[in-house]
Amino acid sequence: MRPEVLSHYEDGAEALRLESRARLEYIRNLELLERYFPPEPAVVADVGGGPGTYAVPIAARGNAVHLLDPVPGHLRQALEAAEGHTGAQLAGAVLGDARELPWADGQMDAVVLFGPLYHLVTEEGRLQALREARRVLSPGGRLFAMAMSRFVYLRDAIQKRSLVNPRVRLLVKNGVESGQHRNPDCDPQLFTTAYLHRPEEFAVELATAGFEVEQLISVEGPAGRMADLDWWLEVPERREALLDGIREVEMEPSLLGASPQILAVARS
Repeated sequence: MRPEVLSHYEDGAEALRLESRARLEYIRNLELLERYFPPEPAVVADVGGGPGTYAVPIAARGNAVHLLDPVPGHLRQALEAAEGHTGAQLAGAVLGDARELPWADGQMDAVVLFGPLYHLVTEEGRLQALREARRVLSPGGRLFAMAMSRFVYLRDAIQKRSLVNPRVRLLVKNGVESGQHRNPDCDPQLFTTAYLHRPEEFAVELATAGFEVEQLISVEGPAGRMADLDWWLEVPERREALLDGIREVEMEPSLLGASPQILAVARS
């Protein structure tokens, strides 16, 4: 992992992010995992699983979840989260790299790859991680892989009114043109080093690595990064109306890039 990326995650705040400004991302990801997950009990690899955000609820449903992450603090957080959740003991939590998985060929029924692809900034690195995921999957096993949209930080900069700042405008322009997002000054208001995909490019990389892509799904859809998200989520009726609207267009090709996150569901 690149030093600046490791530094970004070392403070342990990733778990808090998904409880606050990224709640919609979390709600939708849990919904989509439940919809497409293989029959339980399954053997699952959560690669780049962070503080156990998804590993713990997946394990609580009776699956054997092996978590791997390059950040030592995330492993501690994941084990603590599992201990505090009834029936959610992890099958393992190890330090490692998505490009070199420690498991045997064909060992997994499912692989969750929610973080690594947008922190592997070269195509070679991303394909290596995808091929490793395919190696450890059983024949017909299912991959859940996440990409960040090429346009996510343009949208952010407009909503935060920071696009008027020439420095931010240059960073956004470079990201849109090349997919390479950088934060050279380690500004805490900006995300760390990342690669941003176009939806069609994401599909090509998955196919190149040997996967059969079943669905590309916009996670947050046009509702991503809304300033008034709390208003939508705090009342059950409004929350369900929002989620219904997102579901209605979640596979619309012309809107995939409008979602901050794009989920691929694929078969080995």
